Amino acid sequence: QDQLVESGGGSVLAGGSLTLSCATSVYTFTSSCMAWFRQAPGQAPGTEREAVAKLDRDGIATYATSVKGRFTISKDIAKNALFLRMNSLQLDDTAIYYCATDERDCGWVGSDFGHWGQGTQVTVSS
Repeated sequence: QDQLVESGGGSVLAGGSLTLSCATSVYTFTSSCMAWFRQAPGQAPGTEREAVAKLDRDGIATYATSVKGRFTISKDIAKNALFLRMNSLQLDDTAIYYCATDERDCGWVGSDFGHWGQGTQVTVSS
């Protein structure tokens, strides 16, 4: 049973926007590090997922250089949900986007996170 459930993916034209959501009834986001990762199509097996954005336990956000200024990570404590607002989408943003959380670490690589969703597909076309 998925304990992190992403939604909001889809197909969009370059320059468009999408908002991804990540919901859980298992983890408490107020005491965990939360992040969005992505994996682009055609990558070699074993390639690490790319960190996109994260929120640490103090609510401080960190973004990958490639998305800074275009993406915004946020959370709704009452709903125990995590969001990723993506504006000015580019072709290179096409990927499967994953929500991740961890109660101890708050790093910037996939191995720092112990809990993952199944992913949601984002496809940007011209």
